[in-house]
Amino acid sequence: MTASMTAFSRQEAVYDWGSISWEVRSVNQRYLEPNFRLPENFRELEFAFRDVLRKKLNRGKLECQLRFQAVDKAATGLTINPENAQALASAIDSLGTWFKDLDPANPLDILKWPGILSEESTDFDKIKKAVVDLFHQAVEELIQVRLREGAELKDIIEQRLDAIDAIVVEVQAKLPEIIAAQKQNLLDKLAAAKVELDPMRVEAEIVVLAQKADVAEELDRLATHTKEVRRQMQQKGPIGRRLDFLMQELNREANTLSSKSIVVETTQSAVELKVLIEQMREQIQNIE
Repeated sequence: MTASMTAFSRQEAVYDWGSISWEVRSVNQRYLEPNFRLPENFRELEFAFRDVLRKKLNRGKLECQLRFQAVDKAATGLTINPENAQALASAIDSLGTWFKDLDPANPLDILKWPGILSEESTDFDKIKKAVVDLFHQAVEELIQVRLREGAELKDIIEQRLDAIDAIVVEVQAKLPEIIAAQKQNLLDKLAAAKVELDPMRVEAEIVVLAQKADVAEELDRLATHTKEVRRQMQQKGPIGRRLDFLMQELNREANTLSSKSIVVETTQSAVELKVLIEQMREQIQNIE
């Protein structure tokens, strides 16, 4: 299927330990060229991210940015360690039996005692897994966007192919008339000049003129190339480079048609062909 290399995706997720978001941008490039902007804590995952892209994509320059926002621990509350608190309470009671004039224990001082309060810890492996899973989702979304864009590019290219085929059919239909008109034009000029020429020489000149005006071979190749472009756009996998090569072949035939044109009709057709081919070539630069 035709896939564009120009696309954007964004995925975001919120958890009790914080939030993460991925932004992935893709533009056309001859090869696959990923670049990552990651928080330092996740730098070790870059190789895994690159491996995902290598398996999913073939071409394109990608900018992948991860944003991570941890929840403020002060806002999540603190947990009292019951075993340590019980041990401390027992110790305070024991002191009370020995020292009768002790002041009551201050709750804030008790909370400051080592081991009484514990902060909720988050399993960082769990966070990394969430980051990797979300990256997979961002890449899948990017692929879908590239396919949608590619479908639009395919429609544009097929419109240009239809126009090229129409020009080829039109010139092919006019070709016998063009050759006959050139032959008659030559005979009229000789008659007007009242020049007596050897009939064999006249016939040879007519043959040469017909050969110069005959662009049937170029027209046939143009039709063959447009069929191949359509066939390639139905193939799976990357097709951009093959399409680009076919644009070069189409352009070569249009140039030959232009150089062999001896009448206004074929000259104008060659110009229109070049315009259509260039329009396709510009769009194909974005196809994977």
